Amino acid sequence: MADGFFMDEHATGWRAITARFLPLILVVLLVGSLGTLLYSASHAAHDHERALKEQRRSFEIIALARAFEARTARAEVTLARYVISLDPDTGRLFQDQWRTAASQLKTLTYITRQSDWQRGNVLALQAAFDQRGKTLSEIGLRTTYDQKMGALSQFHQAGKSRDLMRIAALLDRVIQAENARLQERSEAVSLAGDRNEWFGKTSQLFGLVLLVCVLFALWFANAAYSERRKARKQAENEGERADRLEAAVAERTVELSDAYEQLKKETADRAAAEENLRQMQKMDAVGQLTGGIAHDFNNMLAVVVGGLELAKRKLRLKPQEASRHLDNAMEGANRAAALTRRLLAFARSEPLLPSTVDPDMLVAGIGELIDRSIGDQITMSFDNAAGGWLIFVDQHQMENAILNLCVNARDAMEGRGQLVIRTGQATLKANEVGECAEGEYVTLTIGDNGCGMTPEILSRVFEPFFTTKPVGKGTGLGLSQIFGFVHQSEGEIRIDSEVGKGTSVHIYLPRHIGAEGEAAGDDHVPEREPVLHPPTRILVVEDDPRVLNQTMAALAELGHLPVACDHPSKAARLLMSHREIGLIISDVLMPEMTGPEMIRTLPAAYAHVPVLFVTGYAGDIAESADFAGHQVLRKPYTLMGLSHALSDALSGSRHPGTAAAAE
Repeated sequence: MADGFFMDEHATGWRAITARFLPLILVVLLVGSLGTLLYSASHAAHDHERALKEQRRSFEIIALARAFEARTARAEVTLARYVISLDPDTGRLFQDQWRTAASQLKTLTYITRQSDWQRGNVLALQAAFDQRGKTLSEIGLRTTYDQKMGALSQFHQAGKSRDLMRIAALLDRVIQAENARLQERSEAVSLAGDRNEWFGKTSQLFGLVLLVCVLFALWFANAAYSERRKARKQAENEGERADRLEAAVAERTVELSDAYEQLKKETADRAAAEENLRQMQKMDAVGQLTGGIAHDFNNMLAVVVGGLELAKRKLRLKPQEASRHLDNAMEGANRAAALTRRLLAFARSEPLLPSTVDPDMLVAGIGELIDRSIGDQITMSFDNAAGGWLIFVDQHQMENAILNLCVNARDAMEGRGQLVIRTGQATLKANEVGECAEGEYVTLTIGDNGCGMTPEILSRVFEPFFTTKPVGKGTGLGLSQIFGFVHQSEGEIRIDSEVGKGTSVHIYLPRHIGAEGEAAGDDHVPEREPVLHPPTRILVVEDDPRVLNQTMAALAELGHLPVACDHPSKAARLLMSHREIGLIISDVLMPEMTGPEMIRTLPAAYAHVPVLFVTGYAGDIAESADFAGHQVLRKPYTLMGLSHALSDALSGSRHPGTAAAAE
């Protein structure tokens, strides 16, 4: 009984849906078909009208050519009468008739301006007509000056002239060409008329079909209305049953809602766990570098501290030797800054931009970092054969990619083996390697003699989150990120591997032809003198008193007038009390608010004041829009680096970027 009821209810529901939407579907189809028919009929009528217009123009051209031919013949007869009678009125009549012929020829030229098949004939006819006009004008001139015999002789010769025959031949050619075109246009008119007639008949038939469809839709709507009345009555009888089911549905809904919330919580927890796992693995990689970095950093600090101490001792007695010790200390400090930038880049805490890079220098520069990462049991060798070819990539991402590939090779060799890093040159044809375009490429190969990979694993290595490492040892994101970086750099990556014989990863990057004298790498800053500006009152916002004092002294050394501000909340008050401030230098990370937040909270009256941000760690802030195009100077910096940054900021340079940390 219940099954029969549900089947009837299902059928009734379908009939109701059909009754509701079928007329709408029919109307849409009919309107669409009618629109298509009307468009086609309009297009056919337009074609018919255009064909008739072209046909009329052909008749007009033929008539004009005939009229021109008659007018020129009549003008020549009039000229003959003038030569014989010497009547001035007859001469003027000849001139009027010839000018009329010229006007007709001009009209013929205008009418045929868009007819490619007539343009050559008309131009040739114009030239022959002009030549004939010169001849007849000379005859008329002789007659005017009472040289009747010479004029008669010349008129007789002109009657046999080739110009006259050429004009007649060209007129025949124009008329014949237009007759041929007229035949085509007549056929087009006939075809267009047939199409109009067909569309007329089709419209009548379509109107009949439309009427039938409307009647059918009305009948169907009436049947559907009857079904709905029946279904409504049945629904009223089932209302009591629905009330009993409502409580059960509400209870089930609550259970499903609780289950959905639990699923959302579990999904969020899983996403957080995956993110924590990725961060832990990245920190694990950084932790593996800690020993080597601490050793290198202590060595650099020893150079700095020792150099400063020796310089202090030798400053009065031996200033030249003190200067040498100061240079050594400065070199050690620069090396420490470079190491810090490289570590920040590896941890993805520094904004990165593409630059021109020498691959040989890049590989040589991170060789020590790789050696610290893979351990002493792996023999590492280099084969730098790029030969001065440059690439245009994000240097820090390139270094991270090489380091990740070397760490993968270390894991494949289980800490013992041979690692080879090789650079080279290659000239590829289109799609010879992946989707590489035709051209010159720099190759980078990292090969090991580890365990290798099976074809099944090799086909999936670039899939995100695919890894063959044990749980907790890898995220499966390394190779997929390298794949994305290489393709964003318009390059290609290919892996050759065989079980038991090792793996070679080949990276192809387009050769970059930079401007002459362009340097490679982002650690080099072009030597240039900063634009000198008059002494400027500069507000310095810095929470560290030692850094604040050092910045104030550096600005004074450069000839500017610094104003100290040890907390960002005091900046607005100092700006109001020092109206002549022309630049704001602000640290990025400070207590209570960051530098960009402080700038946004300043009154609108100071929006025109240029800003120079100074930071030693930008993190995610540097990758956001918080800097709003202001200059950014990285710590540590030299006086020359500060001078360049001040020059750019005071010159109104408003582009996103990072000023050099050192010059």
